Amino acid sequence: MVDKKTLEEVYKQNLENDIINAISEIKGIDLRKAFDIYYSSKLTEQISNGSYGIENMDAKYLAEDLIENEPDIFE
Repeated sequence: MVDKKTLEEVYKQNLENDIINAISEIKGIDLRKAFDIYYSSKLTEQISNGSYGIENMDAKYLAEDLIENEPDIFE
């Protein structure tokens, strides 16, 4: 049987993958660039720390929020 902590880690990993894919699709950029953008954003830390329950939100919404609130990261 899998413990709760392992399930949470798998969920976070899948969420991160979904966010990266959403960034790639929305901005029309390749996955490598989207990966770099995501991991240099504040969102990465918030999800890692479980801040504000953000890890339970929809990946596409989080990607759109990142794009809107951190536009300088795309330069």
